[in-house]
Amino acid sequence: MADPDLPSSGGGWPLIDGWARATLSPNGPRLWQTLNHKSACLSCAWGTGGQNGGFRDELGEPLQRCLKSVEAIAAELQPAVDPNVFAGRSLHELQQLSSAACDRLGRLDRPLIRREGKGHYEPIGWEEVFSLLEAAFRCPPERLASYSSGRSSNEAAYLLQLMLRALGSNNLADCSDLCHAPSSIGLRQALGSGTSNVNLEGLHQADCVVLVGSNAPANHPRLMNELIRLRERGGTVIVINPVLEVGLQRFGSPAFPIRSLLQGSEIASICLQPIPGSDTAVFLGIQKALLEQGGIAWELVKGCSEGWEGLIAQLEATPWEAITACCGLSREELELCAARLRASRAAVFAWAMGITHHANGVDNVQAIVNTAVLSGHIGRPGAGTMPIRGHSNVQGFGSMGVTVHLGPELRQALEQLLGQPLSPRQGYDTRALIEAADAGSVDTLFCLGGNLFGANPDSTQAARALGRIDTVAYLATKPNTGHFHGLGARQTLLLPVFNRFETPHRTTVESGNNWVRLNDPGRSHLRSDQLRSEVHILVELAHRLLGDTPIAWSRLHDSAYVRELIARTVPGYGPMAGIDASRREFEVQGRVLSEPRFATPSGRARLAATSLPELTLPPPEHFGGLAAGERGLVLSLITARSYGQHNTVVYKEGDSYRGMPHRHTILMNRDDLARAGWRAHQRVDVQGEAGVLEGVEIIPGEIRAGAALMFYPEANVLMRAVCDPRSGTPAFKRVPVLVRG
Repeated sequence: MADPDLPSSGGGWPLIDGWARATLSPNGPRLWQTLNHKSACLSCAWGTGGQNGGFRDELGEPLQRCLKSVEAIAAELQPAVDPNVFAGRSLHELQQLSSAACDRLGRLDRPLIRREGKGHYEPIGWEEVFSLLEAAFRCPPERLASYSSGRSSNEAAYLLQLMLRALGSNNLADCSDLCHAPSSIGLRQALGSGTSNVNLEGLHQADCVVLVGSNAPANHPRLMNELIRLRERGGTVIVINPVLEVGLQRFGSPAFPIRSLLQGSEIASICLQPIPGSDTAVFLGIQKALLEQGGIAWELVKGCSEGWEGLIAQLEATPWEAITACCGLSREELELCAARLRASRAAVFAWAMGITHHANGVDNVQAIVNTAVLSGHIGRPGAGTMPIRGHSNVQGFGSMGVTVHLGPELRQALEQLLGQPLSPRQGYDTRALIEAADAGSVDTLFCLGGNLFGANPDSTQAARALGRIDTVAYLATKPNTGHFHGLGARQTLLLPVFNRFETPHRTTVESGNNWVRLNDPGRSHLRSDQLRSEVHILVELAHRLLGDTPIAWSRLHDSAYVRELIARTVPGYGPMAGIDASRREFEVQGRVLSEPRFATPSGRARLAATSLPELTLPPPEHFGGLAAGERGLVLSLITARSYGQHNTVVYKEGDSYRGMPHRHTILMNRDDLARAGWRAHQRVDVQGEAGVLEGVEIIPGEIRAGAALMFYPEANVLMRAVCDPRSGTPAFKRVPVLVRG
């Protein structure tokens, strides 16, 4: 039942209104100047910019900026934080601020320190900063760790991992551990490469996209232009998501004619709403239907894959009743999807964190690869698998070696560069880092961007764990909740850095489709002379710690020299060596597949059976039970971003597309409300395994019965860190909760 108060289409006039408000603001002229700066978008890994200009994609197409990009830039153009904020407001007061309120404090423009026992941050000089960092880094290497986000450059990422590995530490936790690690691990296991094997040109050749677990209109708006084009040329979009997102029904994009912008273009051809966490069963059902319909691409399967015999045996042995009971979809729905794949010339399988945020995330990715191979939609133009990454350079960080799963080729190259073997000790991924810190096993933590506190499940544990680390250093452009909750035991350093379009030297980033962008130098609007580039901070620290052995660390102040080292050591990055002279951006070599030859030892895709997940929910007694006369429902909670949000940073408190006016709400199916005897906008308590949120407003919406949705990171307090054992990624999209009221 459609809600008449909700928009019937995503995008459209709200986008125009958002652009108009931004343009007419006092920072409007500076905003437009920045939008046209030759640097990559600050938002998602589909962002535009670089040497083609601010509004163009890698193929040179115009009008490819989205409102998400405008929001990110506008936040960076804020004035400096008023010094009275830190001098006059205690940390206890600052801890009461929401993510949006933290972001609106402004830009950091001077280094700050919170010393042990103090209730305030206070200014500190850079010389003392480096002295404290040098002393903190001289701890046993196994007690030294870093955390990073995809906001930074390839050059900073490369230097971070090079410095830590030279010091003997592999503790390179990254935000990707909390999002797309199952994609990287699953794809590398199945295909030999952990990134998308489809580029933008290939997507233009597709006539079908299977979009799974993604709210692209909010988190990857530029992708919507490609889906609109695909539908206009007669293609099919299959959407698989427990939530019926309005922007995936219709979307109006400014990149298209007035008709599309005003009325919205139709996006989804088929919508399936499975039980959260059942994606493996969904794809098993599509595979079984392909087998029964005679739709298996046997020539590709037998000639270019291995392990297919076990997978086919599983399909034959698994009854339809087990598949449909697990995923909650009918056999007919799954057979329809299989028929559409059979009828398609070239299909792309795309997914976001609705696939990876599960306790079986790697299995989910393997199931998608299995389907792509069995249906013949991989290893040729317009067909393949495409994880949709959410941060603008999160994939680049992995390419640069900021990972605990370092590939053998890069490992060997780094050992040759450093003239020494790397430590054999297994490094901490993000969840392992929190557990180690909680156990008192980490002395020093260096955070290159990000919000480690805000991004983690079980917020109580995250704050406690960070509080057991002696020294925590945050490199950031703006305050976030982690800077006020994630305080080190002895000292916390808050260090201001330039953003991407301000950095005084050239940098590069990598898009989610393996395209390396070059960012021109820029200049900050802030008058302070206290900002530093991340490269400067890392090189100064490395030089103090390591001198000029085994490499000339001081020479790395020259970012062009850093790019020379990247070209020598990082697989597929050879063209980086000439990018300063040519200004020519490039596609990372060896990742996009134009033929079914894979980067596995055998050159074949590795197929494997994937088990149906156990998806039972606990009874109310698991949460302490219900009081006499109290009504309650145990639901599977999906935690997600709102339409006005980027990662943990919130730009708008509400979400008009889902009808959620503020962040203290829970989206529920109307049948579940009727079953519990509740009404819309009633206040309830939501009890998780780790915590409770009281007085939450019920919002009825288009979500599968038995499931609910709340906003991340606020709902993190509810959930224990139940993780995929193969990737360490938490199950943010299937959290058992008891709703009581």
